[in-house]
Amino acid sequence: MSSRKASASRKTKETEISVSVDLDGSGKSTISTGVGFFDHMLDQLSRHSLIDMDVEAKGDLHIDDHHTVEDTGIAIGRAIAEALAERRGIMRYASLDLAMDETLTRAAVDVSGRPFLVWDVAFSAPKIGTFDTELVREFFQALAQNAGITLHITNHYGANNHHIAETCFKAVARVLRAALERDPRQPDAVPSTKGSLKG
Repeated sequence: MSSRKASASRKTKETEISVSVDLDGSGKSTISTGVGFFDHMLDQLSRHSLIDMDVEAKGDLHIDDHHTVEDTGIAIGRAIAEALAERRGIMRYASLDLAMDETLTRAAVDVSGRPFLVWDVAFSAPKIGTFDTELVREFFQALAQNAGITLHITNHYGANNHHIAETCFKAVARVLRAALERDPRQPDAVPSTKGSLKG
C-alpha cells in the first residue's frame, strides 16, 4: 500500500507554519503554535483521528490568535489533501455523535473534494481562558476548505464551553479516522460514480 504522508508550509507576513501528517499513523503528535488551548485541541485531533501530526507555528500573537489558528487550519488541510492524492480506496463518509460529560456534539464528513462547512455550534462566552471561541469555527472552515472535505458540525447541547469546543475537535477526529480508513473491499477504487474526488 502506498504511503499517505505529506507536508505543507505557509509563510506570510503574519505567520510561518510547517505541518506534516501521516494518515496511517497512531495518533502521535508534536504541536507548538504558541496558543496553549489550541495546542490541546490539535493534540486531541491527532490522537483521536490516529493521524500522526507535527505542527510548528509562529504567528503574530501580539495582535491576537486569529491568524495563527486560521493559517494552521489551512496548512493541515493542505497536507491532508496532498496525502490523500486521488482519494483511492477510502471509506469517504462517516458520522457520529460524541459525548463528553454534559455535552453532545455531532460531526459528519464527506471526503468529497468539494469543500463546505456547516457549523451549528454556539458558545455562551466569547473566550475559553484567553482563547476566542469564534476561532473554533475559523479553524474548521480553513481545514474543510483546504482538505477538500464537506464537514458538518452540530452541538446538540452542552453547558461548559471547553467541553463544547473539545467535543467538536474529538468528533471531527473520529469521523476523519473512519472516513479516511482504507476500504478492504475496494482498495484501489475512487469511491465515486464520477470516477474522481478531486473537486
